[in-house]
Amino acid sequence: MTPFRPAAAAAVLAGCLSGAPAALAQGLPPGPPVSVQMVTQPGPALPQHSRVDIPMLRDGLPQRSGGRITVTLASWPERNLNGPEILRLVRSGQVDIGAVPLNTASGDVPLADVVDLAGLNPTLRQSRRVAQAMLPELNRELERFGVKIIAMYPFPAQVFFCRDRVTSLADLRGKRIRTGGGSSNDFVTTIGGQPTAIGFPEVYAALERGVVDCAITGTASGNGARWFEVTQSLYTLPLFWSISAYVVNIAWWNRLDPAVRGMLETTMAEVEEAQWQLGRTATEDGIACNTGNREGCKLGRLVDNRPMTAFEPTPADTETLRNVLASTVLPAWVKRCGARCGEIYNRVVAPVTGVTFASN
Repeated sequence: MTPFRPAAAAAVLAGCLSGAPAALAQGLPPGPPVSVQMVTQPGPALPQHSRVDIPMLRDGLPQRSGGRITVTLASWPERNLNGPEILRLVRSGQVDIGAVPLNTASGDVPLADVVDLAGLNPTLRQSRRVAQAMLPELNRELERFGVKIIAMYPFPAQVFFCRDRVTSLADLRGKRIRTGGGSSNDFVTTIGGQPTAIGFPEVYAALERGVVDCAITGTASGNGARWFEVTQSLYTLPLFWSISAYVVNIAWWNRLDPAVRGMLETTMAEVEEAQWQLGRTATEDGIACNTGNREGCKLGRLVDNRPMTAFEPTPADTETLRNVLASTVLPAWVKRCGARCGEIYNRVVAPVTGVTFASN
């Protein structure tokens, strides 16, 4: 992972957020008003919602369009929704633009998992390259459902929060680990852990009672959920990045006035950039906050009473992550997705990652 540079990261993010509205053309030609229904993030308090979607979409679009575009924006719980429902609501036209982690869309579109398989992307930079390379292929799949991706973005690095001292993958053998399912189950099983399915709201209590020994989530997400109160070790090996996408109803999109659609396209490009910068900043901020680094903690909750200890991934574990991807995670995903997915992976993703899928 890149070293934490709070001043530089904050400056980049602040510039992206504050500079984006000024960079866009002001106003639209006269025409009928356009009302946009959006449901985006898994929680209203997440910085992806409060620091990007609200200022740039809910507030920024009406201002930049001279009032011609109005945006009704909600997070999932504000509409009593979960991830898989978002794609279906956009497909049906009940929501114009939605945002959802791609792994939650994999039930309908198994190919969507390929962007964020466990161990695929050791760095955020590579994750973005994979996402960009796969965008045309993913949209060909999604267009069958009447939707398409107009922007992709990450959440913070998904790492291990553990009750006991964990300094390497070897320390995870035999431990019960809360995972997000799918490829993270494949990885945890391969390294000798016991994957356990527990809903995010119940993880704190499970860690507190010892029902699980460790849990995987974003560095900042675990901080927001106060997992630092029931864990002591943060093993910062990025397993994946919870890559997400803003999806749009194609029929609605194509009916828009070209000038309105152009403003939305430009705005979403700026939103995408802000979210990628936030993904990097929030990853490092989460580590800083959980470990009591006051200087580095700008977004989350500073842990000054019994801060956690963070352990950086060892070179051997980074190599293990890559080996398990090739030997177990990729074959298991292709088995779920089909042989065609293996061909797409080798053609589009392998040139970026350097890891080829070999069929047995």
